[in-house]
Order: sequence, then structure tokens, then C-alpha cells
Amino acid sequence: MALSWNEIKERAVQFSKEWADTSNEEADAKPFLVEFFNVFGISQRKISTFEERVKKLDNSDGYIDLFWKGTLLVEMKSRGKNLDKAHQQAIDYLQTVKQIELPKYIIVSDFENFRLYDLEENTRSDFKLKDFVKHVQLFGFIAGYIKKSYKEQDPVNIKAAELMGKLHDKLEAVGYTGHVLEVYLVRILFCLFADDTTIFEKDIFHDFIGQKTNEDGSDLAARLNELFFVLNTPREKRLKNIDEHLNAFPYVNGKLFEETLPMAAFNSDMRRNLIECCTLDWGKISPAIFGSMFQSVMNPVERRNLGAHYTSEKNILKLIKPLFLDDLHAEFEA
Repeated sequence: MALSWNEIKERAVQFSKEWADTSNEEADAKPFLVEFFNVFGISQRKISTFEERVKKLDNSDGYIDLFWKGTLLVEMKSRGKNLDKAHQQAIDYLQTVKQIELPKYIIVSDFENFRLYDLEENTRSDFKLKDFVKHVQLFGFIAGYIKKSYKEQDPVNIKAAELMGKLHDKLEAVGYTGHVLEVYLVRILFCLFADDTTIFEKDIFHDFIGQKTNEDGSDLAARLNELFFVLNTPREKRLKNIDEHLNAFPYVNGKLFEETLPMAAFNSDMRRNLIECCTLDWGKISPAIFGSMFQSVMNPVERRNLGAHYTSEKNILKLIKPLFLDDLHAEFEA
């Protein structure tokens, strides 16, 4: 169970006092960071490693002071050292880290000064060790607290719905309609999300469309049907001579790709439309609001006023938090 914020704050005050005179990177960085994680009731050994070796761009070895894969990179310096250089060093390390292991946060510190970079929100927070308790909630992600932020609608969500709407209209125009069209679009939508959210290898679907199909779109429907079949087939049951690019896609359990759909038909313009969909960063598109947006995709009248007709994530959360989400969060934390 996560520690309460009151207990974390008490530990933060004690930590600041105990380490107030610490200054040497080589001698003090490891015990300093072990105790830093302990403020949040977390064992550093269970989630991160010290001196993680990475290959730098010049092919020489680099060593990350502390690396929590997928979450946090820490670069420590002796007291008084330049933290701008420490941050640049951390950024340089990221150039060779695997996509799936890229952290969401960077901390650089000289023991006295802290900087926290939130890479998703593109923000930076600076404070002194003595003021740690005042800023401790910035590190809620270490303790397991989920950051809650309700943003106004991002234009990229609207752009995504518009592109999917175009693809819907063009498929419908050639006679691909009804239930099969809706399932087809949901499958494509899944692949677009999976391409940017580590379900698939980064951009593998984008590359499949761009590199493995003809520019005129004549074979795109057949290649997509082939892909859907592969996604529905466990690796051990796939043909041994399957195309390597196709075999790189994972098996997707559940029933999304189970139903056999009739062949669609694409042309060069429709293929370009799908490739344009692939170029969006679907990792930044909110699944929370896409359901209501997808209904607008299916309704051309609503789509013309898309920004006004679908419910934003902010408004969805305003409604469902007091209805049941707050109770569920309380139950989970208990």
C-alpha cells in the first residue's frame, strides 16, 4: 500500500535534514538516492539500477547514475556543478535508450539543488533540498500516485477523428458499409494506437503500409486482411515461412481480429489517407474521449461540427468522478 502523504512529508523533512551537508557525487550519490526512494516507501533495488551502461552516439560507453526503465532517469553531480550540463548528459543518454524503456521523468541534482523534468508535460520544476517537503508531491509517481490532470480538448484528437472520418466516407462510397465497416475501422484504430503505445514495435504498422503495399493502393486491402489474420494467430501457430515484417507483429488475444470480414477496396488516395493517419502521434490521443468522437465519425452531420458535438475528456471526468471513480480510487488506495 502506498504511504500517506502525511507520512511521506515527515520522511521528506527528515531526509532534507540528514543529507543537508552531502556534496560528493562518487561517494554519496548511491546512498543519497537509496534514501530518497525510501522517503516514498519504495525499495530502489526493486525498480531501478545504478550505473546503467548505455552506448552513446559516438559508440563509447556511458553510465546512467540511476535508471528506472520507462519511468525515471537520474543524473547526480557534486555540489556546485553545472546542472544544465547534467541535463544535457541525460538527454544524450536518451538517444540510445530503447523506445519502450524511455523514461517519463528526469531528475538532475547536485545534492543541494533539484530539477525535475516532466517529459510528457514538457515542464521543469526547480527547488532546494531544504524545500523538498514543499515539492514532494511532484514525485507522486514514485509512490504510485496517479497524476490527475483534466485538459481542455487537444486539437490532435479532433484531427484524428477528421482523418478517420475521411477514411470512413471513402470506404462507404465504394460500398463497404454497415457492421463490417465499423469493425474494419476499429481494427485500424487499434493498430494506429498500438503503433505509438508500445503494444507494437514503434511504427511497425506505419512501415507496413508505407513499405509493403503498392502506391496505387491496389493490394492494400489484401495486405490488411493478411495482417488481421496474423494478429489473430499465436506465433507458434503461424506458418514457418511467413513474411518477417508480418511475423514481427504480436498476437492480439480477444476477438477483435477473429471475425472474417469481406475484402475492402482502396485506391492511391485512400492509401495516402491511411498513411496520414499513421503520421499522427496516437500516443497523445486520449482513448477516454475517442469513443464519443468515433460516433461522430459515423455521423457526417455531427462531424461537420465535431468540436461542438462530442464530449471532451474534461467534461466526461467531471461527470463520472463523483458518480463512481472517486469511490473506486478510495477503495483502491485502501
